[in-house]
Amino acid sequence: MITFYTGSMENIENKTNNEQDTITISRAEYENLVRENEWFREQLLNMKRKQFGSSAEVTDEEVYVQMSLLFDEAEVIANKEPEKPAAEVKGYTRQNRSGSVRDIVPEDIKVVEIEHDLPEEDRTCPQCGEIMEIIGSDVRETLVIPQNEPYIQRDIYFTYGCANCKENDVSTPIVKTPKDPALIPGGFASPEAVAYIAYQKFVMHAPLYRQEMDWNRRKIMLSRQTMANWMIRCANDWLSPLYQALKQELIHNHDLLHADETTVQVLHEPGKTPQSKSYMWLYRTSGDTDQHIVLYEYRPGRGDQYPEAFLNGYEGYLQTDGYQSYTGLPGVINVGCFAHLRRYFIEAQTAMPKGKRSATADQGVAYCDQLFKLERDFQDLSPEERKQQRELHSKPVLAAMWTWAENRNAAPKSKLGKALTYLKNQWPYLNNYLLDGRIEISNNRAERSIKPFVMSRKNFLFANTQKGADASAVIFSIIETAKENQLDPYRYLVWVLSSAPKLSDDNPEWACELLPWKAPGSCKT
Repeated sequence: MITFYTGSMENIENKTNNEQDTITISRAEYENLVRENEWFREQLLNMKRKQFGSSAEVTDEEVYVQMSLLFDEAEVIANKEPEKPAAEVKGYTRQNRSGSVRDIVPEDIKVVEIEHDLPEEDRTCPQCGEIMEIIGSDVRETLVIPQNEPYIQRDIYFTYGCANCKENDVSTPIVKTPKDPALIPGGFASPEAVAYIAYQKFVMHAPLYRQEMDWNRRKIMLSRQTMANWMIRCANDWLSPLYQALKQELIHNHDLLHADETTVQVLHEPGKTPQSKSYMWLYRTSGDTDQHIVLYEYRPGRGDQYPEAFLNGYEGYLQTDGYQSYTGLPGVINVGCFAHLRRYFIEAQTAMPKGKRSATADQGVAYCDQLFKLERDFQDLSPEERKQQRELHSKPVLAAMWTWAENRNAAPKSKLGKALTYLKNQWPYLNNYLLDGRIEISNNRAERSIKPFVMSRKNFLFANTQKGADASAVIFSIIETAKENQLDPYRYLVWVLSSAPKLSDDNPEWACELLPWKAPGSCKT
């Protein structure tokens, strides 16, 4: 038998044996309690590991599938699938080529031929003045994926020569029809194919391994490695310059912006463990413009240097949720968010025991609701009229709210204490929406824009490298900016990828010609 004494050690020592409270159990019962305690301890550790720890026991294939949901699939696949050895051919080594589109499509696929002729004025022989004839052709085949059925586009570029000069043994001039620059030199990608794959991945959240299975079922052997390489190459060559053009517009042609940030995990980053948090920052225009811009930027941390570097040269208002890294930026007037303040008071309400209410939390929500109601009343006014109405009606509510808050206290670590602390610390920035009738009362516009990334993050969980996260930011930026400007993302990407190779040949500022508000009507939703 085993005897346990109850109470504190001090009380036990001061009592006689007869006064001490004792519990006597058998050794079998004691051992059973030990086993139960060990079981509960293991369950607790297991739950903590599942919630907070890294999942080290997943298989390579599971890791790959999760990684394939982001953008850097080509890097993952390149590490997973070794390159085939080059073929030895009598006397030299033949390097592997990118392959032909005919190798991956069924034999009965639709083929659309487009013939490219020289203009009639260019068919005159420079030697004898006779009209040159077709003597050959160059053929380029690309896989086109519209939003219905894929097909092969066969572009035929004719070559011309002079029959008269050939008959007279004169040096025969040969003239080729100029080719349109390829989207990816040496490849069979078309703007429609890349746009469709990107749309499925970043708008419909369909990872490449699922797209690969879908194409294979349709007898098109398009691999995820090929699709990933296409998107990464197009992001680097054509979409990144467009991103930079949008950034210049955002910084230099607007004076009212919103910002927000959210976490993203990057596995392979110099100087950081795989479990470390990195951040996707968001900067976007407000409701005062018809030319909306939404830009994401990946950064490995959450320090002040990142918004300061991105917003270098910007002067104007910046509305945020109150995170301190946005304060003190040169040329920036910070504006707070009443939606975040209201959320703090809502959390204080829900933290109360069942059946009880917090009068202070209720009053805080009521003040916020009154201010939001006024904004709904003012929504159809011009910025100048809205500013005047805020001075007349919103400013007195704010004054009353501050007087009320100054006389309220709560435990600093409680939900109510955090709400009151947020209100008092952010009060100067919260009031700044009175400065300009264009400013909104909340930062909800930025939160709505960062939601597409958060939704995708629930699927892909993490990025493999910084390169993948950077490319993801570019793609998300172009797509979300198109959506904000009432453009169909697929059609806009097709237009951009079709136009960029041609414009870039002779126009160093070509990206400015592809801004969303310059897109043709066919790109609109």
